[in-house]
Amino acid sequence: MGAFGRNHARIYHQLSEQGESVRLVGVVDPDVARADAVAREFGCRAFGSVEQLVTTHSEVEAASVAVPTVRHLETSRALMEAGVDLLVEKPLATSLAEADELVGLAHSLDRVGQVGHLERFNPAVRATAPLITQPMFFEVHRLSVFTPRSLDVDVILDLMIHDLDVVLWLVKSPVKEIRAVGLPILSGKADIANVRLEFESGCVANFTASRVSTERVRKLRFFQPRQYISLDYGRQEVLVFSVGEEGESAGTPSVNPQIKIAKPAIVAEEPLRAELRSFLETVRTRSKPLVSFEDGKRALALALDIVAAMREHGQKVQLEQLH
Repeated sequence: MGAFGRNHARIYHQLSEQGESVRLVGVVDPDVARADAVAREFGCRAFGSVEQLVTTHSEVEAASVAVPTVRHLETSRALMEAGVDLLVEKPLATSLAEADELVGLAHSLDRVGQVGHLERFNPAVRATAPLITQPMFFEVHRLSVFTPRSLDVDVILDLMIHDLDVVLWLVKSPVKEIRAVGLPILSGKADIANVRLEFESGCVANFTASRVSTERVRKLRFFQPRQYISLDYGRQEVLVFSVGEEGESAGTPSVNPQIKIAKPAIVAEEPLRAELRSFLETVRTRSKPLVSFEDGKRALALALDIVAAMREHGQKVQLEQLH
């Protein structure tokens, strides 16, 4: 029942109040006072452990796992073995071995396994996906102010992994080359990083992520033949700039008559609400999650490769300084 776990509880409660076919049974936290406070707020029971939850309430069918990343595997294993379908917050695990074990458990126990890559459910991202033709260059910025949460992982696994997942999904091509630099500023791990990826398709993507910024920015921009598309995660807005015939019926002309500007219609929704509604529907229908454990593993593998590239770059810089 940290900050994000409480948000999950809030939305499950709201969905129930709004007539969705879901009931919030309980919340779990070893800090029983915290669990009690959230349980009172959302009208459910508080439990001090997962074991207490599954033995007391054997009817539990689905759960959100919003514990620190290092506890994802043990917590998820206990729940899946008790017959519970899961939405596990990102990153899926701390290592590929742990991610593989989670994927294997979900398959062998026939459990739904979804990963909390929230931005996939952002209405702006969903509106952008159908516009993809041949993306060739991405520029992505995710900047936030410093908070003491998620300091068990660096800024790649904390923030950038959202954008890595989205770009992997949009580009649909293997990564060919990684260049990365990162620096610790206020924590013991990298708090700011810049990454350049080149894909087999020829697409190049630049990512900047910071959790020590003075402002909050979450934007993704990309170019493809005859089009430039700008997406603002926070405002849930997409702007499409098209050149020539493709853009003639797109919308309001810009200053340059050759460029047409369109703003796709977007139905605003809190991404976490959209994500949880999708998860519950997957549980009911026993269908494949929109963001599966396999997707989570793919994003994690790339994030870990980036962390290794940052470490290698840091060692090179230190060696040069010694000379």
